Amino acid sequence: MQNSFNQELEDRLVRYAAIDSQSDENSPSAPSTKCQFGMLDLLKEELSSIGAQDVQLTEYGVVLATIPGTVPGPTIGFLAHVDTAPQFNATGVKPRVIKGYNGGDITFPDNPDLVLSPAEHPYLATKQGHNLITASGTTLLGADDKAGVSIIMTMARHMLDNPDFRRGPIRIAFTPDEEIGRGVGDALITDLAADFAYTLDGGEVGEIEFESFSADRAVVTVTGVSIHPGLAKEKMVNAIHLASKIIQTLPQATMTPETTDDRDGFIHATDMLGGSSEMVIKLILRDFEMEGLAAKGNILRQVCSAVQATEPRASITCEIYPQYRNMRYWLEKDMTPVELAREASKAHGIDPVSVPIRGGTDGSRLTELGIPAPNIFTGMQCIHGPLEWISVQDMVTATEVCLSLASLAADKQAG
Repeated sequence: MQNSFNQELEDRLVRYAAIDSQSDENSPSAPSTKCQFGMLDLLKEELSSIGAQDVQLTEYGVVLATIPGTVPGPTIGFLAHVDTAPQFNATGVKPRVIKGYNGGDITFPDNPDLVLSPAEHPYLATKQGHNLITASGTTLLGADDKAGVSIIMTMARHMLDNPDFRRGPIRIAFTPDEEIGRGVGDALITDLAADFAYTLDGGEVGEIEFESFSADRAVVTVTGVSIHPGLAKEKMVNAIHLASKIIQTLPQATMTPETTDDRDGFIHATDMLGGSSEMVIKLILRDFEMEGLAAKGNILRQVCSAVQATEPRASITCEIYPQYRNMRYWLEKDMTPVELAREASKAHGIDPVSVPIRGGTDGSRLTELGIPAPNIFTGMQCIHGPLEWISVQDMVTATEVCLSLASLAADKQAG
């Protein structure tokens, strides 16, 4: 099957990655950006053209479709998101294919100083001879998660072209706004109508993930006292100074993304916006356990209160909002979807590995809302930046595992 999928997956990812579909957390619309419809409309059309049923683009911006089952079995959902991360330039992506990677450093045509080295990225060193896809050096690639989209579309096309392929009913969903935590809502749970599901949004081959961060976001608003600077003595309260004091008072050495790893959580300031009269600080809070997440929220509130106490003329508010929760809390009660994915991986000679995701996926919200949804590897690497790359052969492996998983689930129900 390897050779039959290689070119299709390469062509799909190159085509999809060139479409601008970056999300925007500051936009109130759903999807958050109009450009995401470039992907959503295309996928709706392609699903219809390959013979999928019940194809629709919902009013909340999700493309849904059904691949009919050929035997009785559970209804399995496969999901990927169409948006690309807002953290780095994603406009004008120019994907390129490196055939038969030679194992050396990779340079980028539009940024000669940028180097992707196997010495710094050990997983790359294992991909000699593979066909790699990168961007040109000034944008991210968008394999997160257009690799997942490509894998699901290739899987769907293969199922529909092979009516004897054993599978239960398959539901497909392509979501917007995953990168800003708005890809899954209550309506999708009803409309997807799956017994369990998988997000195709993971990294190295063999990773079957069922544990993610729990996540909150915070907005701190600092309102000072504004007056003409020439008349400001003992009257002005500069919101910039107070906002800076809040950032400096938060734990720097032990609780930021750049100082944590493994199972450590963090408090991450993502934006500071405004001026001397008012500043808004946006932060994200992350921890694998709810107690740790709550503790980080308390730390932030305490820091805001302490800075407020130094300047009673100012107003400092701290609002904390839930984003998603660790999917482990629900999946550990029934590991059937995880075990099926592991068994399917082993059938292809892959030793499955489950590591905590230092982030979240649409699967985090799906699982929390009632559809168990672990995360399966795609091969994507160095995501959210200009070094992003992926092996076509890794994508082939992910496609084969998903196909085996669908058959395995149907066989187990029949047995």
